[in-house]
Order: sequence, then C-alpha cells, then structure tokens
Amino acid sequence: MKESKMVKLFKIESDAFLVCMTHALSTEQEEVMGLLIGEITDDGVSHAHTVIMLRRSDKRKDRVEISPEQLSNASNQAEVLGKSTRAKKPLRIIGWYHSHPHITVWPSHVDVRTQSMYQLMDQDFVGVIISCFNDDPSTSIGNVQITCFQAVELPYSQIERLEIELEIVPSPSFSDATLLALIDLPVILEQEESEAYERTVNRQNMQDLITAIHNGTVYTKAICQLLDVVCAPLLQTFERRLKRRTVKLNELKSEKAKLELVLASMKRP
Repeated sequence: MKESKMVKLFKIESDAFLVCMTHALSTEQEEVMGLLIGEITDDGVSHAHTVIMLRRSDKRKDRVEISPEQLSNASNQAEVLGKSTRAKKPLRIIGWYHSHPHITVWPSHVDVRTQSMYQLMDQDFVGVIISCFNDDPSTSIGNVQITCFQAVELPYSQIERLEIELEIVPSPSFSDATLLALIDLPVILEQEESEAYERTVNRQNMQDLITAIHNGTVYTKAICQLLDVVCAPLLQTFERRLKRRTVKLNELKSEKAKLELVLASMKRP
C-alpha cells in the first residue's frame, strides 16, 4: 500500500446508503456486513452505486468475516448488478461495510488489519462503518454515525486508519439493483435464523421436550421480531413511495392532456 494511491473521496448513491442503513438497523445484537459495488475514477474518487448484503454463517457481537467463496461469488454478481444501476455497465467490488451496534464508529485494530488485508488485493478498497443503537445519554435520542476509511502502513509494521471523506449522492429513485437488495434483506435474515435453529437442533439430537420447546420459542420470537423490525417498515416505505409515484404520474398525465389540447388548438385552421 502506498499513501499516494489512497482514495481521495468516497461517494455513495442515497438509495444504496439506505440499504446499508436498513441492514445495519436490522439487528442490535450482532454486527452485519456487506460489499460496496461501484467504480473508481482516475482522479481517485470511489463511487458506490449499490451493495450486496452478505449472509452470516456465524453471528458475533464484535466481529464479521467474509469468506473467499463470498468474495468470488460477489465479484461475478457485481458485473451483472452494474447493468441494473444508474451506471448501466458492469461494476466491481470497491469496498465493504459493517455495523457497530452499541459501540463507537471508529474501526477497531481488527477492522484496520482486515482493511489492510483487503488493500493488498486492491489498493482502492475502502471500508465503511455504521455505528448505531447508541443513545445520547443527555437526550435519550438515538445516534447514528458513519465513517469511511482505509489502512496506511507506518514504520515498524504499524498500521493505522486514514479517514476518507464521504459524500452521499442524491438519487431520484431506487435503482433495480438496490430495490432487489432491499427485498432480499428479510430473506437473508430469515435464512440466518433458520440455519442457526437447525444447527442447534442437530447438536441436540436427544434433546428433551422442554429444550425442544425452548429452542422453537427462540426461533419463533426471532422470526416475529424480523417481521416487526424489518418487514413492516419496508412495506410502509414501499407503500409511501408508491403513493408519491402515483400522485406524480397523475400530475404528468394531467399535464400531458393540457399540452395535447394546446397542440390540437394550434393545428386548427
């Protein structure tokens, strides 16, 4: 890694940022993560158009990992997803994001070393951290922070973070890629809960009735929480956007009708 090659600015489309935020706020017990899909310009600007949310095989409170298989599959998926974004062309993985529930936004030493490892493969790779579920003690108001960073090498094999300026680019609507990502979120979370439940059942082949009822109750509670915390807000968001689009469509139809009348009157002898 060379400091002269560091990314100067990280831009992310607002609809892609919404996916990251929705993913981060989907659980306050463990960290979640995903990959940023976009492009790098010659002037050192990194631009994320969409994201790929990753399914966790092992849910932890303080750590997330990307398997080589996930990276390989995501690389192939990024080329296809790019054509469904506003870029309308094949894209690539340009970074990763993960959440810090109940803790500071600043990357841990593990985060910085993980970022350094990714930069060995791609020097333009960036990391984004979303700190959430941190209430301001003076007001009890929820506080969400976000940072973008890269890792820089110092003398004596030391590594530290370098904060990268982050800009959220307004987008007029959801691209097809980000819309599909939002739709996939409940599916991914349900798969994680189902796999965790199945692993528990398989480890306890001779579980007694009380244990079986307890495990089933925990699983049912997790699915109900998923419906309440993720599915319901998503449906409300889509319904509100549909209403706004319907109003806008009716306005455009009305304007079109008026223009057609004007045009018709101009053609009269």
